[in-house]
Amino acid sequence: MAIKCNLSTYMGMNKMNIQDVCDKTGLARNTVAFLYHDKVKAINFGTLDALCKLFKCSVGDLLEYMPDDVEV
Repeated sequence: MAIKCNLSTYMGMNKMNIQDVCDKTGLARNTVAFLYHDKVKAINFGTLDALCKLFKCSVGDLLEYMPDDVEV
């Protein structure tokens, strides 16, 4: 099981870089960078709230559940 973060996709669609997101949300650069590179192990509700407000999307748009391929 894996959770994929789609932040880089949203940033690309909006022509934003990591610093742009930091400036517009007040989030720390490390927080945004870890999410951008999909290297985060946990995320808090405040971070999700700031990103959803910025990109006018839902949590389900930013985070995607990727099930393991299970052979039967």
